[in-house]
Amino acid sequence: MYRRLLAALVCTALSTILLSTGAAHAQDPADHRDAPPAVPRLTDDHGRVLTLRGWNVEDKTHRGEDALSAITERHFRDLRAQGFDFARLLVFWDDLEPERGRYSERYLRRIERILDWAHQHRVRVLIDAHQDVFGPAFGHRGIPEWATRTDGLPFTPHPEDWFAEYFEPAVQRAFTHLYEDPDLRRAQADMWRVVAGRFAGHPAVLGYDLINEPMGEIAPGEDLPTAARRIERDQLTAMYNRLADAVRSVDDDSWIFFEPTPVVGEGVPTGLGRVHDRRAVYAPHFYNTAMEAGADYDPSAGWIEAYESAVTVYPRRYGVPVVVGEWGPLNNSLPNMGRFYRDALASLNRYTSGWAGYVWCYGGGYCAVDREGRFRTNKEQTAAPYAPAVAGRVTAERYEPDSGVFTVQYRAGRHVTEISVPPRPGGWRIELTGPARTSTPTLPADRAATALVRARPGEHIGITVTPLPSPR
Repeated sequence: MYRRLLAALVCTALSTILLSTGAAHAQDPADHRDAPPAVPRLTDDHGRVLTLRGWNVEDKTHRGEDALSAITERHFRDLRAQGFDFARLLVFWDDLEPERGRYSERYLRRIERILDWAHQHRVRVLIDAHQDVFGPAFGHRGIPEWATRTDGLPFTPHPEDWFAEYFEPAVQRAFTHLYEDPDLRRAQADMWRVVAGRFAGHPAVLGYDLINEPMGEIAPGEDLPTAARRIERDQLTAMYNRLADAVRSVDDDSWIFFEPTPVVGEGVPTGLGRVHDRRAVYAPHFYNTAMEAGADYDPSAGWIEAYESAVTVYPRRYGVPVVVGEWGPLNNSLPNMGRFYRDALASLNRYTSGWAGYVWCYGGGYCAVDREGRFRTNKEQTAAPYAPAVAGRVTAERYEPDSGVFTVQYRAGRHVTEISVPPRPGGWRIELTGPARTSTPTLPADRAATALVRARPGEHIGITVTPLPSPR
């Protein structure tokens, strides 16, 4: 029931968005008013423009001493073998700090071991403080029970629809206490000082996602989109700035990722304010309620277009890059899902600095691959050529799924540009225009590979990656 209610509320909001954005797109071509500012791109310490492509990695089945034991080196070896360079690692506060002030050294060592595997296979990691329906007090994972305050309000489980549990009074009140109680604010900041202090120097760590899919308390008479914007404006913005300060007290360099509510992930405009950090990254999720409830993708509904239009307002306004932290439907084999992956990837590639699909595991459901490590239906579209790092200012970038051709044009700076390709029968050819060179004009067919391109600074360079014919 709650999923249907959420779908109706979101559809109403999206209709408003479509009307407003449709009016903007319908302007006369002769209208030469200034275009909106571009969404900034993620960069590395050399100023290279980064693109992240990867998947979430998780273990929600084990707790305590066995926490994270389902994640193995195979995850990172297989990710890299398909050309991915990015993993969003789910960690849980309740496993890290089962009692107030007592942090699990065993859990920290498990995280460190996972980071070591990632570094060995050249995968960047985003450490995500994950929660689902707040935490174990409600039968899920995330915020410890000792940090859960409900004021005695009721909670009724919804095993047939876990997302509905976010609307239970006890869960909503627990979020309010987390955001507003001074001792819980300190506890959450202390947790992040422990995590960031421990892993600040690890070469695999790209950054920290401060909390997964935060929710909050809906006021009487308030509709869901209005509540989400208020929670984001009045509670989440302040929380993110507090936690960013906590991270910066022990880590000066890593990126700080912050999320809107999952309502915003559906394409409803955010109410978030500015996160005052020089390395802040907006990290919304990209899910459609109807598809999560089992419906097929409807290309005519305009959902992806509405989502892109709404979700880019915040990063344009505040000048921060976007990395989508989760996306991908539960049922990927419905008739229109091939079209969904094509449309979704085209959209994501227009405005993000990268994304992490949900989830790299071996089996059914959301899993990217089956037990043998083969892509499940339609998910193979996520493995495509791209530029993990461009040394210079990107002026054009395009991937054509029908031909498999990838092109990038840029005004060269110093340092090396990287081009990544997935395994493909026949391999790949790389062609350059402008004063540039590569030692690998052809790339192998049996494995993912990376080509390095060096160019004269200041020159305009073009790179074209073309699939070669498969051997007969």
